[in-house]
This record gives sequence, C-alpha cells and structure tokens, in this order.
Amino acid sequence: ILGPSGSGKSTLIRLINQLESLSGGEILIDDKPTSRLSGSALRQLRSRVGFVFQQFNLYAHLTAQENITLALERVHGWGKSAAQERALALLRQVGLEEKAQQMPAQLSGGQQQRVAIARALASSPQIILFDEPTSALDPEMIGEVLQVMKTLAHSGITMLVVTHEMQFAREIADRVVFIDGGDILEVAPPAEFFAHPQHARARRFLQKVLDPLHQESLE
Repeated sequence: ILGPSGSGKSTLIRLINQLESLSGGEILIDDKPTSRLSGSALRQLRSRVGFVFQQFNLYAHLTAQENITLALERVHGWGKSAAQERALALLRQVGLEEKAQQMPAQLSGGQQQRVAIARALASSPQIILFDEPTSALDPEMIGEVLQVMKTLAHSGITMLVVTHEMQFAREIADRVVFIDGGDILEVAPPAEFFAHPQHARARRFLQKVLDPLHQESLE
C-alpha cells in the first residue's frame, strides 16, 4: 500500500481490524462485513488478523518472550508451558531466540520490530497488517526487518504492508495499491505499476520518491 504522507494508508489498515471505526462503506473478510462485529466475534477477527505497528508497541516491563506469551495465555487460553514453547519457536523464526529473556530496552530497534512480528504471528493469523514497519528504524536496521517480512511473504501468509520502501514493494508485492486523498487510485502488479503507472498522481508520486533531486521540474 503506497501513497504520500497523510493519504489514508494507515487509516485503511487500522479500519480492517477495527482499531478505527468506519464512517461508511464496508470491509469484507471472507465475504463477511467486519463493521458490526463486537465482543467475542471481534476478538476472533483480531486473532485472525495480526498487526505490526510503526513504533513496535512492546510492553517495556516484559521480556521479549513474555511480550509474545501474554496474549496467548490471557486471550487465547494457552497453558504457560505451551505458550513459552510457541514464543521461543517464533523468536527462533525471526532470528532472536537468544534474546528471549531480554527486555525491549536491551534490544535494537530492528530487534524490537522482529519481536513485534513474532508476536503478530503468535495466534497463526491468516492476515498480517504492517503499518510502515521500518519507518522508526535507523537505516542500517531496516534490512533485517525486511528480510523477515520477505521470508513471511514467501511462506504464503497474506500481508498488507503500508511502506515507503519502494524496492521491497517492487520485489515482494503481488499487488500494489496506490492511495491519495483517502481514495484508492490505482491497483496493479508491481512490475506494471512501477514501469507504467496509469494515474497522473501515481506518476508524480513515483517521480518524487524515485528521483527526489528533480522534484522542482514536476511542479
């Protein structure tokens, strides 16, 4: 999901699992509208739709492992031992098993975001939503997070990714959705979108992000 800042990208994915409320229209998952869900039905939806935030949103007073086991035990009813085993397996999957007992403050930004991805995977969701997962990271840490996401994409899980990482979108995406002003202006395969964007606003956006030194010629 691409678009300029303030275009509605983050709002779109927050609407999907009702972190924000719809003012009109419908969002369907498995052909079922999500807007009227509440209580146990809403909790079930959120267990099927993982979310990875920009700012990691880890609990500072819990270890990396405990950040993952918390929801498994309290929301999904897992036993402590099973939850711990699941958390360790997920940390292993994102390359952080040896950091299981460390607190978030002891981890780099890239490591914290990988813990957040492991947490999003804990309930075996069908879909994971990523809200600019690399925007809060130092440049040298971005690659480690994108590599984990690339592995997930190849595993077959459905991912909706708000990102400014154009190369990642070009290489990994099945479809690119371009949003501006709260409207979806273009949906296309990445090869088509990056080579031949159809909408004038998409063309201007790509020129600015791919060739930022020549923005003045576009005005």
